[in-house]
Amino acid sequence: MSKRIAQVFIHDRFAGLLIQDEDGYHFSYDGDYLASENPEPVSLTLSLSGKYFHSLTMFPFFDGLIPEGWLLDIAEKSWKLDSRDRMGLLLVCCKDTIGAVSIVPQIEEL
Repeated sequence: MSKRIAQVFIHDRFAGLLIQDEDGYHFSYDGDYLASENPEPVSLTLSLSGKYFHSLTMFPFFDGLIPEGWLLDIAEKSWKLDSRDRMGLLLVCCKDTIGAVSIVPQIEEL
């Protein structure tokens, strides 16, 4: 499996990176974001910290951003994605979400 990287924004401010690789999912806040005035956590389960968060499955908060029902059906058909490819769905469908958090695919590798 190749590494896939998503940039996570909160209110249009770069907050951190979500990475999927052969070991699972990893999230970390950007150091500049943590040092900025009034940083907000992505979610209560991903508290503001300089540590890396790790999970074998998609973090529940990010999974909750992915559309469901008929909207998920449209996304799967339009972009030929599998509903089990949570990172793929997140990268394609979550650039403009209802809430404060948005996800943008990172083009170049770190």
